[in-house]
Amino acid sequence: MSPLNTDDLYRIFEKLDLNGDGLVSLDELRCLLERIGVHNTGLDELKLLVGQTSLDRLDFLFFYDAILKQNVGDQEGEESNDLESDLAKAFKVYDLNGDGVITCEELQSVLSQLGYWSDYCGWDCGIMIKRYDANSDGVLDFEEFKNMMLITNP
Repeated sequence: MSPLNTDDLYRIFEKLDLNGDGLVSLDELRCLLERIGVHNTGLDELKLLVGQTSLDRLDFLFFYDAILKQNVGDQEGEESNDLESDLAKAFKVYDLNGDGVITCEELQSVLSQLGYWSDYCGWDCGIMIKRYDANSDGVLDFEEFKNMMLITNP
């Protein structure tokens, strides 16, 4: 998937900073990593990786940049079939209850958590889902989600 820009990262930082102290704790960071499919990351391991017990906004940007560079380095010489794996991880983030489909409520909830949704944004999740809901069941399965993320017509 494409790298996030600074504004995206700041919005994610604000959502992670649950107590509003201007810092993301290792526990808050671990929750994010688990949410995006990086499991079994213990606090001790994360502290070694991060080098401190919490991250301010700038440290968070540097952490993201380091992870991004590590992933690019790890993927050199590999085929780009990792796109399917990345999409599967993204799908799991949106499929909040793990039932294999994304509902309008799940889509709105995740977009809200990431700072892309507000009551005033004028978007309609139902319309967004309907556009890619090939079997008209009112939800997105993984194939429909892939079509949406890859911006293909159903």
